[in-house]
Amino acid sequence: MILPIYLYNHPILRQKAIPIRSITPEIVTLAENMFETMYQANGIGLAANQVGQRHAMIVVDIRDTDEGNDTPPLCLLNPRIIAYSDKQVEYEEGCLSVPGIRELVVRPDQVTVEYDDLELHPQRIEAEGLLARVLQHEIDHLQGIYFFDRISPLRRSFLRNKLKKLERGIAIECAYPYVHSSVNVEQ
Repeated sequence: MILPIYLYNHPILRQKAIPIRSITPEIVTLAENMFETMYQANGIGLAANQVGQRHAMIVVDIRDTDEGNDTPPLCLLNPRIIAYSDKQVEYEEGCLSVPGIRELVVRPDQVTVEYDDLELHPQRIEAEGLLARVLQHEIDHLQGIYFFDRISPLRRSFLRNKLKKLERGIAIECAYPYVHSSVNVEQ
């Protein structure tokens, strides 16, 4: 099932996620729906709060990118970054919850992430390049952090007008169903 994506400034996007302690049919269905929603929206990552759920869950699939040839789709429960590389890389990021806005963000090039799989078995992944970036971006969502929170105040000030328009529901252009903080629109 395609879920609506919650857009910028909806309160749930600033709330911290709640850890998943047991696997229920609802959790499995949420994971399946998140993948389906992400694919329909042409995304490469999605956090549960972006579809209105406070669960600590992200899905990632970078296979259709130049860097994701052999990376399988991932569903991570309770993900946490336990190590970062010293090497920092600047790369343009966008977000399904902030349509039409892209910005260069500096992040570590490599991360080690511990998480639970859909059977609550502990896992660890060492990621670099685009996969590391997407994992950091989506894990940030679970902490209530947007990608533009990681840029300089000066660069963020240049986004102010676009964010205000998005916040007011003006000129939202996205090809997927969404929920706005003041307007609920199904497309």
